[in-house]
Amino acid sequence: MTDMKHNLTCRQSLASAFQSLSDEAVKAGWSEGDVALALAELAEERVIEITARVIMEGSIHPQLVAAGGRSG
Repeated sequence: MTDMKHNLTCRQSLASAFQSLSDEAVKAGWSEGDVALALAELAEERVIEITARVIMEGSIHPQLVAAGGRSG
């Protein structure tokens, strides 16, 4: 099982940068909804890339398996 405390710590360390990125996109004229959707799609694409790499390498990172193939 994924270490929930480790996951929470990772999320907390990324939260500020993530919020800043979102804020900058809104300041550039994008709606909050458009920004949220774009960020979610980018995150999903990243998970797919990592999953494909894991499959190609023939090994599965224990945290990826525990998360059901999802990040975070």
